[in-house]
Amino acid sequence: MQLESWITFCSIALLATATPGPAALLVSVHSLTFGFRKSLCTVLGNVTGLFIMSGLSVLGLSTIVLHSAVAFTVIKVLGALYLIYLGVKLWRHGLGKVDVSGSTSTSGNVLSLYCQGVLVALTNPKAIVFTTALFPQFIVISEPLLAQFSVLVFSFMSLSVLCLCSYAQAAQSVKNKTPKLVSGSWLGKLFGSTFIGAGCFLATTAK
Repeated sequence: MQLESWITFCSIALLATATPGPAALLVSVHSLTFGFRKSLCTVLGNVTGLFIMSGLSVLGLSTIVLHSAVAFTVIKVLGALYLIYLGVKLWRHGLGKVDVSGSTSTSGNVLSLYCQGVLVALTNPKAIVFTTALFPQFIVISEPLLAQFSVLVFSFMSLSVLCLCSYAQAAQSVKNKTPKLVSGSWLGKLFGSTFIGAGCFLATTAK
């Protein structure tokens, strides 16, 4: 792969991963609620989901989903419902008082945070569109495919980790500087409204 192509790919991927979305919101909420270290479990889960999506793109399976109206709609609706569910929990209980996995504990179960990250990634249809549309544009058919896909996937995963960790750290910095503001129920309603709005938007958008 030429250096220019790789730089172009990374630029597009960085823009996509840096743009606020469900994953960034979830990581920020977990960082505020459970702390930066535990929010890394959410980051790892989300990156795992993106890795699975990238693998499906490599195998060509995501193309089938993308062109199947039923399959795409099911994934989109599930993703929207999950975001709305998280939003309602945050709206009702606020930050620091709710474990968005549905548990009454506020300690933040590591496996639960990880699974939430995976689920948000896998039920985001935009990830399907992104990986399916972007990867083939930077592949040279005459060159070894495995090596090219490995470089692209590793670069994509690295940028995702970088951006999500940045969101988690930013949220934690806000919490450390203004703990009283973070503990207020209004912030839970703000994030809750954002999740609900994102879910409704996702449910009503086309491919």
